Amino acid sequence: MPRPHHHVYVVQLADPVWNSARFRAANPDYQLGKPFVYVGMTGLDPDIRFDKHKAGIQANRFVMLYGERLLPALYARYNPMPYQAAREMEVELGIRLRAQGFGVWQG
Repeated sequence: MPRPHHHVYVVQLADPVWNSARFRAANPDYQLGKPFVYVGMTGLDPDIRFDKHKAGIQANRFVMLYGERLLPALYARYNPMPYQAAREMEVELGIRLRAQGFGVWQG
């Protein structure tokens, strides 16, 4: 059986992401002062995946334009995991962070 190698990750996004109508529409319950984040999952190391986003390689537009840094305190304890678990955790983590008032975009 292959070793689990998928990861969820969270990227802090710069404040100007809030100027995007799409981002605002996806976060109607955003609480002022909470972070803006992107939640994703990958088969790569999260550092490598973040670098690819920033370089425009299979990039999410918000991460490419506004990504500042990874926030391992929000995801490291879950990694690594099997593919299906990572897909589910990506959704769960986004829901959890939104419930805490974060502005969230998901992959």
